Amino acid sequence: MTLLTTQRTAPWWRDNLCYEIFPRSFADSNGDGVGDFKGITAHLKYLANLGINSIWLTPFYPSPQADAGYDVSDYCDVDPVFGTLDDFDILLKEAHAYGIRVIIDLVPNHTSDQHPWFKRALAAAPGSAEREWYHFRDGLGENNELPPNNWTSLFGGSAWKRVPGEKQWYLHLFSTHQIDLNWDNPAVRDAFDDILKFWLDRGVDGLRIDAANNLVKAAGLPDVTPENSTMTDQQYRGPMFDQDGVHDIYRRWRKLVNTYDDRVMVAEAFHVQPISRLVNYVRSDELQQAFNFDYQLSQWGATNYRAIIDKYLTNMGTVNAPCSWVTSSHDQVRIATRLGLTTPGATPMGLDSTTEQPNEQLGLDRARALIMLTMILPGALYLYQGEELGLPNHTTMEPRFRQDPRFFDSNGTMIGRDGQRIPMPWKAKAPAFGFSPSDKSWLPQPDSYAGYAADLQEKDKHSTLSLYRRLIALRTQNALGTGSLQWFDSPRNDVLVARNGSVCIYINFGYAPLDLPAGRVIAQSRPGIDKGTQLPGNSAVWLALDEMPHTQA
Repeated sequence: MTLLTTQRTAPWWRDNLCYEIFPRSFADSNGDGVGDFKGITAHLKYLANLGINSIWLTPFYPSPQADAGYDVSDYCDVDPVFGTLDDFDILLKEAHAYGIRVIIDLVPNHTSDQHPWFKRALAAAPGSAEREWYHFRDGLGENNELPPNNWTSLFGGSAWKRVPGEKQWYLHLFSTHQIDLNWDNPAVRDAFDDILKFWLDRGVDGLRIDAANNLVKAAGLPDVTPENSTMTDQQYRGPMFDQDGVHDIYRRWRKLVNTYDDRVMVAEAFHVQPISRLVNYVRSDELQQAFNFDYQLSQWGATNYRAIIDKYLTNMGTVNAPCSWVTSSHDQVRIATRLGLTTPGATPMGLDSTTEQPNEQLGLDRARALIMLTMILPGALYLYQGEELGLPNHTTMEPRFRQDPRFFDSNGTMIGRDGQRIPMPWKAKAPAFGFSPSDKSWLPQPDSYAGYAADLQEKDKHSTLSLYRRLIALRTQNALGTGSLQWFDSPRNDVLVARNGSVCIYINFGYAPLDLPAGRVIAQSRPGIDKGTQLPGNSAVWLALDEMPHTQA
């Protein structure tokens, strides 16, 4: 069966294949042990050869770096650790020359406590216009010694911090250095209009909106109660999340973005439930995409993935929005590690030497199978740097090296996200595995990363890097991102069979081998599948079949 190349007709973002770059950990050009813009620019050819359409840069703005740049002190400049605005412009220009678009991370829920806006607010009197930029409230108790309400920080402890020597407190849903803005204040909305224009005028192709469902808080900032809140691994609901007023902001932004050509906005709306609430963020006059966290955090199993895929394709289709599939990111334990745990796909808040250690090979086998399922799905797809190398988490890092504020704010009860933010291994035998021209690395790399180095995988046709390149090329050639998915009868309940265009996937979530129908193997998650008629457990294959299986009802 011939695989066809389809001419593009849809906007680029509908099937965007985006590569997330965590700049601190991608490539260091000057030997200080921290990645930078020049390091990214030097590796654009690698990214172009991978076949991705765009890159997403996590925050690079001036920042005290209390939370890896998500504590912004100036939204319209570059932190010197990453370079200069000129370096950013060069990166943008050269990325565009390779046909790679650039999406940047916008952090509108909170600023750093070192931002001039917050410094002015602290210096001003209670009730002043300056304090209206944030959520300042008088404390409770006889001497205002208690927080204004019972909200807790996502990083642990109270979500309020008292102004020294005053009766007032200020709100921080994240770390104590990340102060929540008051989006009911028109001045805040005007200021962000200017920030969006600054970067869109500069030529960026899109914005990823951090904590997109957190901006607006319920009127009066009421206490969390069992009736108004739920916080579990699968649902975040409360007076600080997903308030209806947030959609006024995104409608305003969409009008602004529509004055530019071909730009996109992507929501990080974490665990907005039910899905009908998430769909609101991607209505035609709001944002274009929203990350699918149910898919990213699913446990391993045919039933789980089938249900999530169907739910998102159906619900996003009601507003003609594409699904945005993701399996790994800088915030979650890497997929190759999660799938190697006893409960494959469990979502621990970090791993260390005191926790379960994953089965590294089994996790990698499953991750390679899962990316084959993910790549065949219609919609956009977001990859996290190093995912294409099959990188696992650093699961034995000593506490003395940790930098994630979640670890410190929770007194170590949350191990944190450092393990998935380890600098990239580019060369197996170089200092810092080629991440830096020196031997410096802002987080320690495990010795095992030598075996995952890009230069080794470049030479191996069976490597994870080679698999990703092949899948991406086939996805592009066959327009799978703008195609449609059709399920077929499965021979077992631990197997999924589906088709997009002329590509058919069999993915075996179990351990027992599966007999395959006759057909030409297009791609395989493990070497040797093309030499037999069986699909091993925890693996997947793409086939071109002369005769398709029976369609499922």
